Amino acid sequence: MRVYLPATTTVLQRLLDEGRLTGPLTVFTVTPQLREAYELSEDDEELEYAALIAAARASLRLIDVDPGAARRRVVLAADVPESTLTPIVDEGADPGAARTTADVATADVASAHIDVAEAEDDVRAAVGVVLEADLGSSDAQFVVDQAEGHELAWYATQEIGPALELL
Repeated sequence: MRVYLPATTTVLQRLLDEGRLTGPLTVFTVTPQLREAYELSEDDEELEYAALIAAARASLRLIDVDPGAARRRVVLAADVPESTLTPIVDEGADPGAARTTADVATADVASAHIDVAEAEDDVRAAVGVVLEADLGSSDAQFVVDQAEGHELAWYATQEIGPALELL
């Protein structure tokens, strides 16, 4: 099943160095809760995009605790066995949030999605206030929305190393 794994540039480098990210991992995917939140939409492409966007928001939180990471959101699209997924059903959790017990190997990664250089200032600002936005601050949400207004660039797996070298 396709999942979207929030990451940082540090995590990407670890994936390249070690060949895998060890589970359990928090991911975003088309869960029954996400389908219900989108009123049982049959458009899986729309639902997968919603999961990708949720993973990008989670990437902001990861950057906040990873001072060595570039100030760019990173999301990995990967395929894991559906049997390894458990939706996270908590009141504050995103409806697409899930945990996978699977490791994610480089071979499991379909693509990487990374902010371009023009997004860095907005991402840097959003990283500083994303938790306030989570707690309901409309001013902080405005700053996060600015970062989320940037589209993530798509990279094939063989392009991840060169993309990291350019950061």
